[in-house]
Parts: sequence; C-alpha cells; structure tokens
Amino acid sequence: MSESNEPDVLSRFLRYVAVNTESSDEHSDRVPSTPCQFDLANLLADELRAMGAHDVEVSEHAYVTAHIPASTGSEEAPKLGLIAHLDTTEAAPGANVKPHIVTYEGGDLVCGVVDGEPISISPDKIADLNDLVGEDLICTDGTTLLGADDKAGVAEIMALAYRLLQDPSIPHPGIGICFCPDEEIGHGAELLDIPAFGCTYAYTVDGGPIGELEWECFNAAEAVVRFDGFSIHPGDAKNRMVNASNLFVAFHELLPAVERPEHTEDYEGFIHLCSISGTVTHATARYIVRDHDAAKFQAKLDLMQRACDFINAQQDEPRVSLEIKHEYRNMAEIVADYPQLIDIAKSAFSAADVEPHVIPIRGGTDGAQLSFRGLPCPNLSTGAYCCHGVNEFIPVSSLVTMVDVLEQLVRSFA
Repeated sequence: MSESNEPDVLSRFLRYVAVNTESSDEHSDRVPSTPCQFDLANLLADELRAMGAHDVEVSEHAYVTAHIPASTGSEEAPKLGLIAHLDTTEAAPGANVKPHIVTYEGGDLVCGVVDGEPISISPDKIADLNDLVGEDLICTDGTTLLGADDKAGVAEIMALAYRLLQDPSIPHPGIGICFCPDEEIGHGAELLDIPAFGCTYAYTVDGGPIGELEWECFNAAEAVVRFDGFSIHPGDAKNRMVNASNLFVAFHELLPAVERPEHTEDYEGFIHLCSISGTVTHATARYIVRDHDAAKFQAKLDLMQRACDFINAQQDEPRVSLEIKHEYRNMAEIVADYPQLIDIAKSAFSAADVEPHVIPIRGGTDGAQLSFRGLPCPNLSTGAYCCHGVNEFIPVSSLVTMVDVLEQLVRSFA
C-alpha cells in the first residue's frame, strides 16, 4: 500500500502509535502520570485546530477537548461526545513502536522476530484469525505493544472529525471530542469538566474486534496486601522467625484458584495477583478484583479480608493488612436507563455493514466513570486484537470501517 493511497485514518494511526504515551501506576498520584502523554495531546490539538475544530484546548492534566458545531438543521439535537484515551499500558513496552503491515495468509500470524525467535500467535489462540485471511493487518515488530488500545480509537475519532469538517453536508449534532490521559491506571475521565464538555450523551471508542458494543463492565478494585515478618539469623530461627514471604504464600493459597482470571470468562469475576515483592521482613502483594455483579464483587473483597483475619489469628500479633482502593463500578447501573443509546449504536454498525455484538466488558472504560458522573457512555469497538501485549494487531479494514460506523452514529443523532 503506497503512502499516497493510505486512508486518512491509517495515516493518523501510524503517526500516533509512534508517540510514546505509556502511563505509570507508580506515579498515579499525578495526572498525567507521565509527561510524555502531553506529546500526543499537543499533536492532536494542533491537528484539530488545523482542520477547523472549535474551542480546542489541552488542560494542565493533558485532557484534549474540542467541539464541532452541529450541521444546519441539527442545532437543537442533543450534543454527542466521542471519547478515547491517550495512554498505553505499562504491561508491555510502549516506546519506540515500529508498526508494519502484514498481509495475513493464514496459519500463525508472525509480527516480528526478536533474538532469532518469531513473535507469533496462532488461530488456536485467536479464532478470529480464520476470518482475516487476505486482510492487511497492522502489527508491531515484536518488541513493543502496538498501542491500538486506544490510539485506534483516537485515530478513528480524528478521521471522523476531519470528514465532518470537510463535508458540512453530513448531518450531525454538535460534537464534543475528548482524549483523556491515564485510562490504563484508573484515572481516565476523572477530571473531565462534564458541564463544560456540554454533551448529553457520549460513547467511548475503546473496544476490541469490530462490531463490539458494550454497556456493562466490571465493578473494580485494587487490593494491596502487606505482610510484616520478624527476621533473625536462620540458625537461631526456631520459634522466633516470622517469614513475611511465607505469610504471603499462606494468604494466596486461601484464595480459590477457580477465581483466577485464567479460569474465568463471560460474566465470571476474578481475583488477580498482579505483582509480589518480598523478603523475610516485609512482603507486598498487589491484586485487582473484578466482578459484574455487585454482591459477588463485595464477596470477593470480604473473602480477602477473612483470609487476612485467619492468618493474623495464628500470629503473635497482627501481621497482615489489606488496603482496598475502589476504581470503578458497573456502568450498566446507569446505561440501562438509556436503551436508545444501544439501539442507535447497533443501527450504526448495521448501516456500515458490520454485525453488532453486544457483550459485557471484561474490564473497564472511561465510560464507567463518566456514566456515574452524569454522562451516559457506552463503549464501541476499535477493531483491535491482543491488546496489552507484543502480539497486538488491528486490520486496516477495521480502522477504515469504524470511521464509517461513527459517521452513521452521528447521522442518527442528528
């Protein structure tokens, strides 16, 4: 595919993924957690100004906001927000992304070779590959993630904005555009000024394979468990030493293996051990807890507290503590009252010859926070696969088609 024949959305996507925007949980006390997110924020703001968007701003926290006036005759229609996030996860390297396009011919999808070993994924892992034979797929070189989560959503919204501003005859309501920092570490749209944004409804463009439509997400919390031991020379340890790392092992074994993410699907929640560091004296374990059902979610948190209490009861003093940080709630509690948002989105997919698939998110989006803050906000697909890893890829056709889906969406709201 020559550069001159690249669709606008593809050119944008390749440009955006080259900008490192990896967020950092270690620095979650500030927004943005990494200053590099300003690099993409400022680039997008410059492009929005150049294409003629109104009220383009980059806030002190790296939120990019802009507006597109309604088309003639649609001035009284409710304003619609389109939202994506700037940052990429720190679960895989996010700097020096080198995207390339592979024409997939079946079998293993090899995105690159690292240290002589192919980085690949098979149809046994991603069954949808069987439907993508002959497609042009954008991949990484195998050393980094791609960043389609969520720079595909960013590129699709930007391509739609350009289309609307180039062709005022396309019916659409007033459009609010927002690109948020730090979605991957739970900040997301927390600091978006919703009254100033001025939209009645919104959609995040932050989903997976094309056609996904989501209005249910997990209830989510982070659980940090700390273990305090007593260190003494191992030669003198009998009846004296308390090994904090062994306390962690005992705690973790009290959590049911069946509730680990590798054993769950659909509406099944999980308790996921994300990291552990430990010595004899101190150990710290970080978990995330997820469930769509609020009662089951609370039961998981209660189980972790009971495990702490059980171990403490066996010790000479309390040595295990649990800190819970609630992150977001299931947006279904809010969006269920706005079924028209789902119906309109399904119609937009169908109008672009895409079969919609309404599924629960096994994760969260900025839409969860926004919905509970008064801006009902379901989630739309981007077209991406295998996010958060070096096997991440997205079909070129999905990028292109999602711009058409977004156009059909705004036409419906007009």
